[in-house]
Amino acid sequence: MYVLSNSVPFKPNYSKLAQELEIGRNQLPDYIEYLEKSRLFNALKENVTGDSLLRKVEKLYLNNSNIAYAISDIKPDSGTVRETMFLTWMRESFNVTASKVSDFEIDGMTFEVGGKNKKGHQIKDLDNAYLVKDNVEYAIGNSIPIWMFGFVY
Repeated sequence: MYVLSNSVPFKPNYSKLAQELEIGRNQLPDYIEYLEKSRLFNALKENVTGDSLLRKVEKLYLNNSNIAYAISDIKPDSGTVRETMFLTWMRESFNVTASKVSDFEIDGMTFEVGGKNKKGHQIKDLDNAYLVKDNVEYAIGNSIPIWMFGFVY
């Protein structure tokens, strides 16, 4: 959890992580699943068809951004805090997966999470793509304030 609280966000290398934890590489996905079920972690998986248990974990997030503030010895990265909040809120009602071009994908819609000055170059050529911005009050065009997604939670 300490590693996740200091990461921007954490992209797991299963072999290296298993070696550092001194466990078998094949056991690591089970442990990640247990931590996700305990609601300590959120595992963001790739968007593929087939058996959901076999999907690769693209990024690991803490389940709640407050945990990062509690256990980190540095101020958590604001981008990671925003992404953690968005993912935690949206997972309550939707299947959230990793996007190949931006941060998240939900039911064919792409979401890029950032600060108020985020321009959205990654999503400019996509249909159903939205910027989720922090420190803005109103939705304009395809830009939606992050606080609005808190109502889903």
